[in-house]
Amino acid sequence: MKFVDEAEISVTAGSGGDGCVAFRREKFVPRGGPSGGDGGNGGHIFVEATTRLTTLLDFRYRPHIRADRGEHGRGKDQYGHGGEHQTIRVPVGTLVRDADTGETLADLKQDGQRVAVAKGGKGGLGNIHFRSSTRQAPRIATPGEPGEERRLALELRLLADVGVVGFPNAGKSSLVARLSAARPKIADYPFTTLQPHLGVVRIDEGASFVIADVPGIIEGAHKGVGLGTRFLRHLSRTGTLIHLVDLSCPDQRDPLVDIATIDEELANAEVSMAEKPRILVANKIDLPEARENFEALRSHLEDRGKELLAISTATGEGLSELVGRIAAELRRLQAEAEEPDDD
Repeated sequence: MKFVDEAEISVTAGSGGDGCVAFRREKFVPRGGPSGGDGGNGGHIFVEATTRLTTLLDFRYRPHIRADRGEHGRGKDQYGHGGEHQTIRVPVGTLVRDADTGETLADLKQDGQRVAVAKGGKGGLGNIHFRSSTRQAPRIATPGEPGEERRLALELRLLADVGVVGFPNAGKSSLVARLSAARPKIADYPFTTLQPHLGVVRIDEGASFVIADVPGIIEGAHKGVGLGTRFLRHLSRTGTLIHLVDLSCPDQRDPLVDIATIDEELANAEVSMAEKPRILVANKIDLPEARENFEALRSHLEDRGKELLAISTATGEGLSELVGRIAAELRRLQAEAEEPDDD
């Protein structure tokens, strides 16, 4: 299925039904009086999060969504039925904004979370409401109110505990595939990954975390270069990041420059991730040139107070240590979140 993480739709709630002007007409009941009922209320439009969806693709073919209008009132004191509500189902993690004002209407992070985005109009009043001692036969009724109309911008942000970042071809997809049951497309050329992938990594019985792989980030990603500007936001919900560095130094790139570049792009992203905990990981340690570069890079980073782990997604070397390190970091973050606020 094609991955679509943005969509814009128009929604129109149902209008209220009109009130009715009618009079009671029965044999042996002279001057029966007004009997026009009220119109029904228009249907609301709701947006609801569900785990059954993973993409916003459906909305590419359904750009306008309407709720039913209320029925008009009828004679014999009959009120119109209310219009049926319309529920729009979106993947968990969807951000709902007003496309015209930019106002955030909802951030749907939980399965079943629901919010009303457009309210239906109220039904009009029938003439039974306008009878008085001085007006015995009112020929007055009010029309139903129109339903709200809105343009909505839907933006999907993946829900993951851990995000993997790095330059193209650093081995991000291979890492996710090695640690989980996810099977992203993997090839030996840059930008193999064109969409995010999620995988579940089991730590032990009953404990696991979700890891996300996004397309490679290059210099200028936050300005729209490459694919980074579109997918960086998927890392905004993660608790921690794995910064993967290719130590085989393709095209004679300097790993230190690569690290600094990714740091800058994360800091300049629309949702800054500079403060997120980050685990630096050197990949492809199974290659001779990578082993030669590792010690020098680790020593340099230690002088700056940074730790560097070494792994090989090809042979599995260092992966258990990495999973343990991630699990410890996530436990630390959870403990901090559960600490009571002194204020």
